[in-house]
Amino acid sequence: MSTNRLYFIDAVRAFAILMMLQGHFIDTLLETSYRSDSYMAFKIWEYFRGITAPTFFTISGLIFSYLLIRAKQSGTIKKRIYKGLTRGVMLISVGYILRAPIFQWLTGEFSSYFLIIDVLQCIGLSLILVVCIYKITFHKTLFFSIVMLLLGITIFLTEPIYRHLELPEIPKVFSNYVSKSNGSVFTIIPWFGYVALGAFIATLFYRYVERPKFKIAIVSGFFIVGMALIFGSSELLMHLYFAFDISIFKEVAYYNYLFARLGNVFILFGLFYLAERYIKQPLILKIGQKTLSIYVIHFIIIYGSFTGFGLHQIIGRTLEPWQAIFGAIAFLSVVCFISFYYAKTNEFVYSNVQKIIAKFKDKT
Repeated sequence: MSTNRLYFIDAVRAFAILMMLQGHFIDTLLETSYRSDSYMAFKIWEYFRGITAPTFFTISGLIFSYLLIRAKQSGTIKKRIYKGLTRGVMLISVGYILRAPIFQWLTGEFSSYFLIIDVLQCIGLSLILVVCIYKITFHKTLFFSIVMLLLGITIFLTEPIYRHLELPEIPKVFSNYVSKSNGSVFTIIPWFGYVALGAFIATLFYRYVERPKFKIAIVSGFFIVGMALIFGSSELLMHLYFAFDISIFKEVAYYNYLFARLGNVFILFGLFYLAERYIKQPLILKIGQKTLSIYVIHFIIIYGSFTGFGLHQIIGRTLEPWQAIFGAIAFLSVVCFISFYYAKTNEFVYSNVQKIIAKFKDKT
Protein backbone atom coordinates (compact mmCIF):
# COMPACT_ATOMS: atom_id res chain seq x y z
CA MET A 1 0.00 0.00 0.00
CA SER A 2 1.32 3.44 -0.94
CA THR A 3 1.73 5.93 1.85
CA ASN A 4 0.54 8.83 -0.32
CA ARG A 5 -1.68 11.15 1.64
CA LEU A 6 -5.29 11.72 0.59
CA TYR A 7 -4.91 15.47 0.23
CA PHE A 8 -8.56 16.07 -0.60
CA ILE A 9 -9.41 15.13 2.98
CA ASP A 10 -7.51 18.11 4.37
CA ALA A 11 -9.11 20.31 1.72
CA VAL A 12 -12.60 19.16 2.74
CA ARG A 13 -11.76 19.75 6.40
CA ALA A 14 -10.50 23.23 5.53
CA PHE A 15 -13.71 23.98 3.64
CA ALA A 16 -15.85 22.69 6.52
CA ILE A 17 -14.04 24.68 9.23
CA LEU A 18 -14.12 27.91 7.19
CA MET A 19 -17.82 27.40 6.47
CA MET A 20 -18.38 26.86 10.18
CA LEU A 21 -16.51 30.07 11.07
CA GLN A 22 -18.43 32.29 8.67
CA GLY A 23 -21.66 30.50 9.58
CA HIS A 24 -21.25 31.15 13.29
CA PHE A 25 -20.15 34.75 12.69
CA ILE A 26 -23.08 35.66 10.45
CA ASP A 27 -25.64 33.69 12.44
CA THR A 28 -24.51 35.35 15.68
CA LEU A 29 -24.21 38.94 14.44
CA LEU A 30 -26.55 39.47 11.46
CA GLU A 31 -29.45 41.79 12.24
CA THR A 32 -32.68 39.86 12.88
CA SER A 33 -34.80 41.50 10.17
CA TYR A 34 -32.62 39.99 7.43
CA ARG A 35 -33.17 36.43 8.61
CA SER A 36 -36.01 35.57 6.26
CA ASP A 37 -36.54 33.28 3.30
CA SER A 38 -37.82 36.33 1.44
CA TYR A 39 -34.14 37.28 1.07
CA MET A 40 -32.72 34.93 -1.55
CA ALA A 41 -29.14 35.50 -0.39
CA PHE A 42 -30.04 34.45 3.16
CA LYS A 43 -31.92 31.40 1.88
CA ILE A 44 -28.90 30.25 -0.18
CA TRP A 45 -26.53 30.96 2.72
CA GLU A 46 -28.73 28.99 5.11
CA TYR A 47 -28.85 25.99 2.77
CA PHE A 48 -25.09 25.80 2.33
CA ARG A 49 -24.54 26.39 6.02
CA GLY A 50 -26.59 23.26 6.67
CA ILE A 51 -23.99 21.20 4.80
CA THR A 52 -21.18 22.16 7.19
CA ALA A 53 -21.84 19.86 10.16
CA PRO A 54 -22.64 16.73 8.09
CA THR A 55 -19.44 17.33 6.12
CA PHE A 56 -17.36 17.74 9.26
CA PHE A 57 -18.70 14.59 10.91
CA THR A 58 -18.41 12.48 7.75
CA ILE A 59 -14.86 13.57 6.97
CA SER A 60 -13.88 12.97 10.61
CA GLY A 61 -15.12 9.40 10.38
CA LEU A 62 -13.35 8.93 7.05
CA ILE A 63 -9.90 10.17 8.04
CA PHE A 64 -9.87 8.56 11.49
CA SER A 65 -11.05 5.17 10.23
CA TYR A 66 -8.69 5.28 7.25
CA LEU A 67 -5.69 5.84 9.53
CA LEU A 68 -6.97 3.19 11.94
CA ILE A 69 -7.28 0.55 9.23
CA ARG A 70 -3.91 1.42 7.69
CA ALA A 71 -2.26 1.11 11.11
CA LYS A 72 -3.11 -2.59 11.14
CA GLN A 73 -1.07 -3.13 7.98
CA SER A 74 1.90 -1.13 9.27
CA GLY A 75 1.88 -2.93 12.63
CA THR A 76 1.05 0.18 14.66
CA ILE A 77 -2.56 -0.65 15.45
CA LYS A 78 -2.13 -0.51 19.24
CA LYS A 79 -0.49 2.90 19.02
CA ARG A 80 -3.26 4.18 16.70
CA ILE A 81 -6.02 2.87 18.98
CA TYR A 82 -4.38 4.51 21.99
CA LYS A 83 -4.00 7.77 20.04
CA GLY A 84 -7.62 7.60 18.91
CA LEU A 85 -8.94 7.04 22.42
CA THR A 86 -6.71 9.81 23.76
CA ARG A 87 -7.89 12.21 21.08
CA GLY A 88 -11.50 11.31 21.82
CA VAL A 89 -11.02 12.13 25.51
CA MET A 90 -9.19 15.32 24.56
CA LEU A 91 -12.02 16.56 22.33
CA ILE A 92 -14.63 15.81 24.97
CA SER A 93 -12.55 17.64 27.58
CA VAL A 94 -12.01 20.70 25.37
CA GLY A 95 -15.71 20.77 24.54
CA TYR A 96 -16.60 21.06 28.23
CA ILE A 97 -13.78 23.51 29.00
CA LEU A 98 -14.96 25.93 26.31
CA ARG A 99 -18.35 26.16 28.01
CA ALA A 100 -16.96 26.49 31.52
CA PRO A 101 -18.32 29.80 32.97
CA ILE A 102 -15.36 30.33 35.30
CA PHE A 103 -16.35 33.81 36.47
CA GLN A 104 -19.88 32.63 37.27
CA TRP A 105 -18.46 29.77 39.29
CA LEU A 106 -16.26 32.19 41.23
CA THR A 107 -19.37 34.14 42.23
CA GLY A 108 -21.12 30.95 43.33
CA GLU A 109 -23.46 30.78 40.34
CA PHE A 110 -23.86 27.38 38.73
CA SER A 111 -26.02 26.35 35.78
CA SER A 112 -26.51 23.35 33.50
CA TYR A 113 -25.14 25.32 30.53
CA PHE A 114 -21.76 23.72 31.18
CA LEU A 115 -23.24 20.26 30.48
CA ILE A 116 -24.56 21.14 27.01
CA ILE A 117 -23.09 18.87 24.33
CA ASP A 118 -21.58 20.49 21.27
CA VAL A 119 -19.65 19.33 18.22
CA LEU A 120 -16.36 18.55 20.01
CA GLN A 121 -17.90 16.21 22.60
CA CYS A 122 -19.92 14.52 19.87
CA ILE A 123 -16.90 13.93 17.61
CA GLY A 124 -14.78 12.86 20.59
CA LEU A 125 -17.31 10.23 21.66
CA SER A 126 -17.71 9.17 18.02
CA LEU A 127 -13.99 8.45 17.71
CA ILE A 128 -14.12 6.34 20.87
CA LEU A 129 -17.10 4.42 19.47
CA VAL A 130 -15.30 3.80 16.17
CA VAL A 131 -12.35 2.31 18.06
CA CYS A 132 -14.68 0.10 20.12
CA ILE A 133 -16.53 -1.12 17.04
CA TYR A 134 -13.25 -1.82 15.25
CA LYS A 135 -12.16 -3.90 18.24
CA ILE A 136 -15.49 -5.75 18.33
CA THR A 137 -15.18 -6.58 14.62
CA PHE A 138 -11.80 -8.18 15.38
CA HIS A 139 -9.91 -5.71 13.15
CA LYS A 140 -11.56 -7.31 10.08
CA THR A 141 -11.92 -4.56 7.50
CA LEU A 142 -14.79 -6.15 5.57
CA PHE A 143 -16.76 -6.87 8.74
CA PHE A 144 -16.06 -3.36 10.03
CA SER A 145 -17.16 -1.90 6.69
CA ILE A 146 -20.51 -3.71 6.68
CA VAL A 147 -21.21 -2.89 10.34
CA MET A 148 -20.52 0.83 9.85
CA LEU A 149 -22.67 1.03 6.72
CA LEU A 150 -25.62 -0.70 8.36
CA LEU A 151 -25.18 1.30 11.56
CA GLY A 152 -25.18 4.62 9.71
CA ILE A 153 -28.28 3.76 7.68
CA THR A 154 -30.09 2.42 10.75
CA ILE A 155 -29.38 5.59 12.76
CA PHE A 156 -30.82 7.70 9.93
CA LEU A 157 -33.88 5.47 9.42
CA THR A 158 -34.80 5.46 13.11
CA GLU A 159 -34.49 9.26 13.55
CA PRO A 160 -38.24 9.77 14.27
CA ILE A 161 -37.92 7.49 17.32
CA TYR A 162 -35.41 9.73 19.09
CA ARG A 163 -36.25 13.07 17.44
CA HIS A 164 -38.01 14.42 20.53
CA LEU A 165 -36.40 12.12 23.07
CA GLU A 166 -36.52 13.28 26.69
CA LEU A 167 -34.81 11.51 29.57
CA PRO A 168 -35.65 13.49 32.71
CA GLU A 169 -34.82 10.57 35.02
CA ILE A 170 -31.22 10.34 33.73
CA PRO A 171 -28.55 12.84 34.90
CA LYS A 172 -27.97 15.60 32.34
CA VAL A 173 -24.29 14.79 32.08
CA PHE A 174 -25.37 11.57 30.31
CA SER A 175 -28.78 12.37 28.82
CA ASN A 176 -27.45 15.43 26.99
CA TYR A 177 -25.51 13.13 24.69
CA VAL A 178 -28.72 11.67 23.26
CA SER A 179 -31.40 14.28 24.01
CA LYS A 180 -31.70 17.91 22.94
CA SER A 181 -34.33 18.68 25.57
CA ASN A 182 -31.76 20.43 27.79
CA GLY A 183 -30.20 22.52 25.02
CA SER A 184 -27.54 20.27 23.51
CA VAL A 185 -26.56 21.50 20.06
CA PHE A 186 -25.35 18.11 18.80
CA THR A 187 -26.20 14.64 20.06
CA ILE A 188 -24.51 11.34 19.32
CA ILE A 189 -27.62 10.27 17.42
CA PRO A 190 -28.07 11.07 14.58
CA TRP A 191 -24.60 12.62 14.14
CA PHE A 192 -22.67 9.42 14.72
CA GLY A 193 -24.49 8.17 11.63
CA TYR A 194 -22.39 10.50 9.49
CA VAL A 195 -19.21 9.35 11.24
CA ALA A 196 -20.16 5.71 10.64
CA LEU A 197 -20.81 6.32 6.95
CA GLY A 198 -17.52 8.20 6.71
CA ALA A 199 -15.86 5.12 8.21
CA PHE A 200 -17.52 2.97 5.55
CA ILE A 201 -16.12 5.24 2.82
CA ALA A 202 -12.68 4.90 4.44
CA THR A 203 -12.81 1.14 3.91
CA LEU A 204 -13.43 1.70 0.19
CA PHE A 205 -10.37 3.92 -0.07
CA TYR A 206 -8.30 1.42 1.89
CA ARG A 207 -9.28 -1.51 -0.33
CA TYR A 208 -9.30 0.09 -3.75
CA VAL A 209 -7.35 3.38 -3.81
CA GLU A 210 -4.36 1.72 -5.52
CA ARG A 211 -6.42 0.48 -8.45
CA PRO A 212 -6.00 2.48 -11.70
CA LYS A 213 -9.68 3.35 -12.24
CA PHE A 214 -10.60 3.83 -8.59
CA LYS A 215 -10.66 7.62 -8.74
CA ILE A 216 -13.04 7.66 -11.69
CA ALA A 217 -15.24 5.06 -10.03
CA ILE A 218 -15.42 6.71 -6.60
CA VAL A 219 -15.95 10.22 -7.98
CA SER A 220 -18.73 8.92 -10.24
CA GLY A 221 -20.17 7.05 -7.27
CA PHE A 222 -20.12 10.19 -5.11
CA PHE A 223 -21.99 12.18 -7.76
CA ILE A 224 -24.53 9.49 -8.65
CA VAL A 225 -25.33 8.43 -5.08
CA GLY A 226 -25.25 12.04 -3.92
CA MET A 227 -27.79 13.17 -6.51
CA ALA A 228 -29.94 10.10 -5.81
CA LEU A 229 -29.99 10.88 -2.09
CA ILE A 230 -30.84 14.54 -2.64
CA PHE A 231 -33.58 14.07 -5.22
CA GLY A 232 -34.71 10.47 -4.84
CA SER A 233 -34.31 9.27 -1.24
CA SER A 234 -37.70 10.59 -0.08
CA GLU A 235 -39.46 8.90 -2.96
CA LEU A 236 -37.66 5.64 -2.25
CA LEU A 237 -38.65 5.83 1.40
CA MET A 238 -42.29 6.33 0.41
CA HIS A 239 -42.09 3.28 -1.87
CA LEU A 240 -40.75 1.29 1.06
CA TYR A 241 -43.62 2.58 3.21
CA PHE A 242 -46.24 1.49 0.66
CA ALA A 243 -44.52 -1.86 0.11
CA PHE A 244 -44.07 -2.85 3.76
CA ASP A 245 -46.56 -0.59 5.55
CA ILE A 246 -43.91 0.50 8.06
CA SER A 247 -44.81 4.02 9.18
CA ILE A 248 -41.27 5.03 10.10
CA PHE A 249 -40.33 5.13 6.40
CA LYS A 250 -43.03 7.75 5.79
CA GLU A 251 -41.96 9.78 8.82
CA VAL A 252 -38.36 9.86 7.61
CA ALA A 253 -39.47 10.72 4.06
CA TYR A 254 -41.50 13.71 5.30
CA TYR A 255 -38.54 15.06 7.28
CA ASN A 256 -35.67 13.77 5.18
CA TYR A 257 -32.79 16.04 6.12
CA LEU A 258 -30.28 13.33 7.05
CA PHE A 259 -30.14 11.47 3.75
CA ALA A 260 -30.45 14.69 1.73
CA ARG A 261 -27.53 16.27 3.59
CA LEU A 262 -25.52 13.09 3.10
CA GLY A 263 -26.13 13.55 -0.61
CA ASN A 264 -24.73 17.08 -0.35
CA VAL A 265 -21.65 15.70 1.41
CA PHE A 266 -21.08 13.09 -1.31
CA ILE A 267 -21.29 15.76 -4.04
CA LEU A 268 -18.78 17.84 -2.10
CA PHE A 269 -16.43 14.86 -1.68
CA GLY A 270 -16.67 14.15 -5.40
CA LEU A 271 -15.81 17.73 -6.35
CA PHE A 272 -12.86 17.95 -3.97
CA TYR A 273 -11.43 14.55 -4.88
CA LEU A 274 -11.81 15.32 -8.57
CA ALA A 275 -9.95 18.61 -8.14
CA GLU A 276 -7.39 17.24 -5.67
CA ARG A 277 -4.35 18.13 -7.77
CA TYR A 278 -5.49 21.77 -7.98
CA ILE A 279 -6.38 22.26 -4.32
CA LYS A 280 -3.22 20.67 -2.92
CA GLN A 281 -2.02 24.07 -1.75
CA PRO A 282 0.01 24.56 1.47
CA LEU A 283 -2.42 27.14 2.89
CA ILE A 284 -5.48 24.95 2.33
CA LEU A 285 -3.79 21.88 3.75
CA LYS A 286 -2.57 23.82 6.79
CA ILE A 287 -6.09 25.05 7.54
CA GLY A 288 -7.34 21.46 7.28
CA GLN A 289 -4.69 20.32 9.75
CA LYS A 290 -5.40 23.07 12.32
CA THR A 291 -9.13 22.60 12.75
CA LEU A 292 -9.06 22.18 16.53
CA SER A 293 -7.03 25.33 17.16
CA ILE A 294 -9.24 27.27 14.75
CA TYR A 295 -12.39 25.98 16.43
CA VAL A 296 -11.18 26.87 19.94
CA ILE A 297 -10.04 30.38 18.97
CA HIS A 298 -13.24 31.20 17.09
CA PHE A 299 -15.38 29.91 19.98
CA ILE A 300 -13.58 32.13 22.48
CA ILE A 301 -13.83 35.23 20.26
CA ILE A 302 -17.49 34.81 19.31
CA TYR A 303 -19.05 33.32 22.41
CA GLY A 304 -16.70 34.61 25.11
CA SER A 305 -15.58 31.33 26.65
CA PHE A 306 -14.32 31.66 30.24
CA THR A 307 -14.95 35.43 30.45
CA GLY A 308 -18.50 35.63 29.13
CA PHE A 309 -17.49 38.52 26.85
CA GLY A 310 -17.40 37.78 23.13
CA LEU A 311 -18.74 39.28 19.94
CA HIS A 312 -22.10 37.72 20.76
CA GLN A 313 -22.36 39.73 23.98
CA ILE A 314 -20.64 42.90 22.76
CA ILE A 315 -22.18 43.36 19.28
CA GLY A 316 -25.15 41.04 19.21
CA ARG A 317 -27.40 40.79 16.17
CA THR A 318 -26.84 44.31 14.87
CA LEU A 319 -24.85 43.99 11.62
CA GLU A 320 -26.12 44.90 8.17
CA PRO A 321 -25.54 42.21 5.49
CA TRP A 322 -22.52 43.98 3.96
CA GLN A 323 -21.01 44.43 7.43
CA ALA A 324 -21.58 40.76 8.22
CA ILE A 325 -19.95 39.63 4.96
CA PHE A 326 -16.81 41.76 5.29
CA GLY A 327 -16.70 41.08 9.02
CA ALA A 328 -16.81 37.33 8.37
CA ILE A 329 -13.90 37.58 5.92
CA ALA A 330 -11.85 39.56 8.43
CA PHE A 331 -12.83 37.14 11.20
CA LEU A 332 -11.68 34.12 9.18
CA SER A 333 -8.38 35.80 8.42
CA VAL A 334 -7.70 36.78 12.05
CA VAL A 335 -8.62 33.36 13.47
CA CYS A 336 -6.48 31.49 10.93
CA PHE A 337 -3.55 33.87 11.51
CA ILE A 338 -3.69 33.35 15.28
CA SER A 339 -4.00 29.59 14.81
CA PHE A 340 -1.03 29.41 12.44
CA TYR A 341 1.42 31.59 14.32
CA TYR A 342 0.44 31.82 17.97
CA ALA A 343 -1.83 28.98 19.05
CA LYS A 344 -0.64 25.49 19.94
CA THR A 345 -4.01 24.14 21.07
CA ASN A 346 -3.60 20.68 19.57
CA GLU A 347 -0.13 20.09 20.97
CA PHE A 348 -0.86 21.65 24.37
CA VAL A 349 -4.09 19.81 25.09
CA TYR A 350 -2.99 16.52 23.57
CA SER A 351 0.25 16.42 25.56
CA ASN A 352 -1.53 17.23 28.83
CA VAL A 353 -4.21 14.60 28.25
CA GLN A 354 -1.43 12.06 27.66
CA LYS A 355 0.25 13.09 30.93
CA ILE A 356 -3.02 12.69 32.84
CA ILE A 357 -3.60 9.24 31.35
CA ALA A 358 0.00 8.23 32.12
CA LYS A 359 -0.40 9.30 35.75
CA PHE A 360 -3.68 7.41 36.03
CA LYS A 361 -1.98 4.27 34.69
CA ASP A 362 0.84 4.62 37.19
CA LYS A 363 -1.62 4.82 40.09
CA THR A 364 -3.56 1.76 38.91
